[in-house]
Amino acid sequence: MAIFDTFKTKSRQLTGEALRQRSIIISLAMGDNPMDKTRTSISKKIASQSGVVWKNLYSGVFRDLDEILIPLGLVEEEGRLPLKRGPKALQEKGVPYYKLTQSGLLVSLSINEIKNRKEILEGFFSNSSKDENEFYDIILKLTEIAPKFTFSLFEKYVKAYCEGKLKLVPFKFQNLKDTSDEGLIIQKEFLECFTNLSKSEREKTVNLLNQVC
Repeated sequence: MAIFDTFKTKSRQLTGEALRQRSIIISLAMGDNPMDKTRTSISKKIASQSGVVWKNLYSGVFRDLDEILIPLGLVEEEGRLPLKRGPKALQEKGVPYYKLTQSGLLVSLSINEIKNRKEILEGFFSNSSKDENEFYDIILKLTEIAPKFTFSLFEKYVKAYCEGKLKLVPFKFQNLKDTSDEGLIIQKEFLECFTNLSKSEREKTVNLLNQVC
């Protein structure tokens, strides 16, 4: 999966493959209508956002779904839509439309462009095992008071999976411990320090941060 891949000469710019795979996941995460979740509809949506011809994107979307996202267990066929026109065999079989699996929902939590991530989070944990939703209550609370921090944890988790550093499922935040970067360590240090400050010191700290953020 290439959703975090960047150009070698432009480390902050996502590759075309990364953008396409992210767009597929976004479409499936935010789409309710089966008509919006076929290969053609997804291709047209990405094309309209990119200003290109959708037929030029279709083969890439087809490959991403059939050779990457489905084999990885992130996407699966949800059903088929009947066709009134076209080849007889296709009319009989119908056109497939897709949905994110439980693993795919977890991946979608790492993508900032998805607007309904809190609802996706609730859906993910409602179908998780007891071990996987150990921190559900506090994670849900953190999405309300510190959403950027909370979803950055999922981003780091999924990115570590893409780099082969951990397994995606079963989901356990403890798996991040071995892959924690300096950013997480700094955030942990600050939180522990902040809770030990007096009220006036906390206020001064917040004022300081307001000057730099």
